[in-house]
Amino acid sequence: MLRLDDKRWRELSGGYRMPCDPRPLLAKLEAGQNTEAVWHELWGELHHQGDVGDASYAAVPQIARIYRHHDAVDWNTYAIVAIIDLARGRGRNPTVPDWLEEEYFAAIQELAEIGRLDLSRAESPEDVRSILAVIALSKGLRTHAMFLIEYTEDELLEIASRTQ
Repeated sequence: MLRLDDKRWRELSGGYRMPCDPRPLLAKLEAGQNTEAVWHELWGELHHQGDVGDASYAAVPQIARIYRHHDAVDWNTYAIVAIIDLARGRGRNPTVPDWLEEEYFAAIQELAEIGRLDLSRAESPEDVRSILAVIALSKGLRTHAMFLIEYTEDELLEIASRTQ
């Protein structure tokens, strides 16, 4: 995992394809400070209109590590990891850097394991869909993950009704 004191964070780019150092936001998230606003900023910095960067990938293991120590189910954790991974290699998005690959994919597996436990406590459709998307990604089911994370139940029903 890219340690939080590693100087490479300053050289990474985020969803805007500009330098992005999410460490201050990750620290606030870990401390539980104003999490709604922090999540809003993380979403904006790490994913922008389908674009992600190497800072987005580097944040995934940190997000999983932070989530491991929190008690409440939070759809944001699962959803942002799923969205980042689904954007991986699409369009002009880079692939995960070699130096980060092992930790990145291990974080998705770990989050899927936590998600299996969180499913029993998940209450909202967003919680369940986000958790299932990460589990699907951990099993290589990218298309299933895409449908889970990008479409609501009503949207899926509408799509299904068009095919009948």
